Amino acid sequence: MSRTGLFISLEGIDGAGKSSHLDGLAQAFRAQGRTVVVTREPGGTPLAEQLRALVLHQPMDALTEALLVFAARRDHLQQVIEPALARGEVVLCDRFTDATFAYQGAGRGFDLGQLAQLERMVQSGLGPDPSRLREPDLTLWFDLPADVAAARLADARAPDRFEAEPALFFERVAQGYAARASAAPQRFARIDAGQDRHRVWQQVTAQLVRRGWLAIMVPTPQGLA
Repeated sequence: MSRTGLFISLEGIDGAGKSSHLDGLAQAFRAQGRTVVVTREPGGTPLAEQLRALVLHQPMDALTEALLVFAARRDHLQQVIEPALARGEVVLCDRFTDATFAYQGAGRGFDLGQLAQLERMVQSGLGPDPSRLREPDLTLWFDLPADVAAARLADARAPDRFEAEPALFFERVAQGYAARASAAPQRFARIDAGQDRHRVWQQVTAQLVRRGWLAIMVPTPQGLA
């Protein structure tokens, strides 16, 4: 079993169900003796959480939105993610840069080339190899049709700026995730999020077992059963 630092992101459109699996994954790793950091983007540090509140609730154009997201990411990387990985811990992150390309890029229509420039600026110069772009070791992509996700969110809390977007926006976001997955198949693992929670959990843990990061398939946590 690997004891080096692991960086795993969970991605998907709002309503795909990824967030409900974070605690289960943390429990599974901790049961095998790993130290786990559970975090999110935008967010994860006091500064990044303040920027998250602005992004989710204040009107702004796509460039401002992208700049705030990447500013939050830089602080998150420096203060939380890189130190945890250096200590050999497991970092489970609810969204990372793929979300920026999906939401601000595909969803908002912001220039993907400019996002790539920001990605290089923000995610380089860190860790033991400063020239290396910091990316997750694995991205679990919870793939769900936009109309199904919208139905799941219909009775949820009051929507933020993103959750209030029309179905067409989330269709573009889903296409953005598909494009990112196609460009990095070695990093992405597609999870069919349209199945029941037990089967979704089986898909998730199977990916980790296959990579040698979990020793055995883990039973569905009680909260997901």
